[in-house]
Amino acid sequence: MKKAFGFTAGLGLLALASIPATASAAPGQKPPAFAMCAVCHKVNAGEKSAMGPNLWGVGGRKAAVSTFAYSPALKQSNITWTRDKLIAFVTDPRKTVPGTKMVYAGQKDPKVAAQIADYLLSLK
Repeated sequence: MKKAFGFTAGLGLLALASIPATASAAPGQKPPAFAMCAVCHKVNAGEKSAMGPNLWGVGGRKAAVSTFAYSPALKQSNITWTRDKLIAFVTDPRKTVPGTKMVYAGQKDPKVAAQIADYLLSLK
């Protein structure tokens, strides 16, 4: 099963590689770079995510509050998802929460990371 998951996720990531990292979106709209996140995360209320937690209502809540099987590191982080924390996590998940299970390496363009954070904060 791991090989199938890795292969499927890898195909999705390869398909998304052509999306320009610097493409922008209006505030509150889904930025093109979020397509990479959408491989693992759902954003509609009540929708189940297969690989990552649903991000609906993430702004202002504690990092590990749903039924998703979060890493012990994220559970113990005591992070509340503010704009600054979301930007930091989207930019470098492993630096922000050492030991996180999130495999995404991070969005290195600070403007794009801020667009993703702003989009996530609009999901309520």
